[in-house]
Amino acid sequence: MSTQPLLAGVELGGTKCICLIGTSPDDIRAQASIPTSSDAAATLGRIEQTLRDWQQRHGAFAALGIASFGPVDLQPQSAQYGFITSTPKPGWRNTDVGPRLARALKLPWGFDTDVNGAALAEGRWGAARGLTDFAYITVGTGIGAGVIAAGRPLGGISHPELGHIRVARKPGDQWPGACPYHGDCLEGLASGPAIEQRLGIRADSLAPDDPVWDLVTHALAQLLHTLVLAAAPQRILIGGGVMNAQRHLFERLRRELQRSLNHYIDAPQLNAGIDDYVRPPALGELAGPLGALAVAHDALRNLP
Repeated sequence: MSTQPLLAGVELGGTKCICLIGTSPDDIRAQASIPTSSDAAATLGRIEQTLRDWQQRHGAFAALGIASFGPVDLQPQSAQYGFITSTPKPGWRNTDVGPRLARALKLPWGFDTDVNGAALAEGRWGAARGLTDFAYITVGTGIGAGVIAAGRPLGGISHPELGHIRVARKPGDQWPGACPYHGDCLEGLASGPAIEQRLGIRADSLAPDDPVWDLVTHALAQLLHTLVLAAAPQRILIGGGVMNAQRHLFERLRRELQRSLNHYIDAPQLNAGIDDYVRPPALGELAGPLGALAVAHDALRNLP
């Protein structure tokens, strides 16, 4: 068992919240899944109780890391730092997440987006080790991207919300999209709920040759194209429920990215190295929960 300080992590997702304690992927001492209900207070109460129970059983935690669906407030000087803000998730708009959990557990804490957390975890333990500039995309209940530049998550007045970029529609596709804010933005066309709303069938139940995958690939490849041209990452990792269930999408996306770029960027990673350039995360479905643990590691390191 590791001798490092015991840390707690909470990943808040659109469907479920994953709590865990440990120090690394090789030292996870407890893990629990809690449904993300439309009652934010009740969901957070269950998370608090789970972590308190673990404190009694496993001992004190040195820090708490929270990696949340968004949009969230990441500005430390803001009165709403650590809040979920204008989310479309029912019942969670303007919810005090970070400060509430930190008060309840009396712990130093760190807070970031779920995709930034997953990216940090992949950089610390997974498929982006040794890289300084990379991206982690999730395609599931929502679509998001964590962009790491010079070793740190990209951010300014807010954090990237690349799931909501406008994309060119595939000719002939007139479906209006599922995003309550933007209709046919990327998330409105290619997320799991969007696919289900379009077809009436869950994305993980569809056959690999279903025609909808041409539409999904066309939309998602535009995010990859944008990332390559805007941030020039050394690698792009793609996780999330849709990608985990439909692994054939990786090959489709690699070829569509190459077609879209049309050799404009002459880099070996985009040619012979494309299979390693666009790839699944090494941490698999644990990338998100371990992202919260990575945020806790950073919070502990940044203590005065």
